This record gives sequence, structure tokens and C-alpha cells, in this order.
Amino acid sequence: DGGAEAAGPLPAVASPKVAERLGTRPFPIRMEDGSTVTLRITQVRERTPAVAGDHFLVVDRAGLSTRAARPTALLVTGDDLDGAALRRTVGDTAPVQVRADERATYVDSPLQAGAERVYATAVAAGAGYAVLALLLTLVRAAPERSALLARLRTMGLTRAQGRRLLVLESLPQALLAAVGGTLTAWATVRLLAPGIDLTTMAVPGTVSSPARAALRTDPVSLLVPALVVVALTLGIAVGQAWWTGRRSSVRELRAGDAR
Repeated sequence: DGGAEAAGPLPAVASPKVAERLGTRPFPIRMEDGSTVTLRITQVRERTPAVAGDHFLVVDRAGLSTRAARPTALLVTGDDLDGAALRRTVGDTAPVQVRADERATYVDSPLQAGAERVYATAVAAGAGYAVLALLLTLVRAAPERSALLARLRTMGLTRAQGRRLLVLESLPQALLAAVGGTLTAWATVRLLAPGIDLTTMAVPGTVSSPARAALRTDPVSLLVPALVVVALTLGIAVGQAWWTGRRSSVRELRAGDAR
């Protein structure tokens, strides 16, 4: 196109590998219609949503000739598009991409499914260990707490006050564990985020992401486990207080004297 050539080289956006090979000086490119366009790389991007892969060169089609800038894609919309029927109709003359199928690759990829299963297994294992630790602590400390409450009842402590005492006794440890776990998780994510790239997990391999998918902190993911720890600890403390309140003080005092 004479107008394009007279205006100077056409600006282009290139990948780092292409920019390293071609440089920043003007260079000619032969198009599919046989015409030649002079380009100059003005910007370098690692990814672009326009094309897939790490070798690309993107230009403004307004600067190309009419034949070189001819449409190469047909967009079809509808409520119930059948991708298989479209592919049978088109045959081998052109590729067919359905948005529903492309979206499915984002949420149903094997890498994402595997990562979700690993994460769910780790969360279940952590929760199981937490419950086991709380139950073992309850079993170990139950006789001493029962004897202590029995002695306090002889001094005028009511059963309701005894239950509140057990709950308040476990609350500082639960809050400290929740705050410490939240801060540790936040610091771990902040320290590991620069060295972890989740792009291959966030998008399929055939799609080029316009930006890097970085690891970041999620307030919900940090606060929910902490609140569950506090609620679980308080629930076990309430259960222990209810069970202890049903037992006789005389029996607990005798058991304590025997120990």
C-alpha cells in the first residue's frame, strides 16, 4: 500500500523471541497476497490475547492493503450453537471454535482438576489432624479439669459458671492459633508469589494469556480456616463443659485424690 509505505514503517508488537531476532530497525514482511509491508517493532510483550504461543508479531490491519487485511474469521452467535454440526458443515476449509468449548478448557483441564484434588486432600488432611489434636488434648486434660471444677463447686461456683470458665480457658489459645496461622499463610504467599507462575494452570496450553497469573492472597481463604479453628475449639470446650457438668463432684474429688 503506497500510503502505508509513505507514512513510514508500520508499528508492531512482538514477542521477546521475535524482537530479539528482528531487532528494532525497520524490516520488510511479505504478506499472503504477495505484497510487502515494512514493519518496525515498537513494543515487546510476553503474551497477547490475539494469538497463542511465544512467537508472534501483531500489527494494525488499518495499515495493510485491502487484500492483505481481508477478514479471516467469521463470528456466529446464537442461543444453541452445535459445534459438531458446524464442523461437519465447514469441513476442512476452516477451523471452528465454540466459546462454550473454549470456556470448558479453562475449568476442566487435567492440570486444574489435579490441583484442585491435591488442594482438597491437603485441606482435609489438615482439618483431620486439627480435630485429632483437639480431641487428644481434651482426653488428656479432661480428668484435671473435672477435678478442678469439682473443687471450685465446693467453693460456690455454679455449673453455668464452670462451663463459661472452660470456654474462656480455651479461647486465648484458639485465638492465638488462628491469628498465627493467618499471618503465617499470608507471609508464605507473599514470599513465594514472585517465584510461582500459575499461568499454565489458569489457562490451557493452547491459549496465550495477556498477563501473568500470579499467586496472591485471598482474604476469604485466610479468614475462613481461622474462624473454623476458633469455632471448633469452642465447640469442643462447650461439649466438655456439658459432659463435666453432668458428673458428680464427689466422684471427681475422689478421683483427683486418688491421683
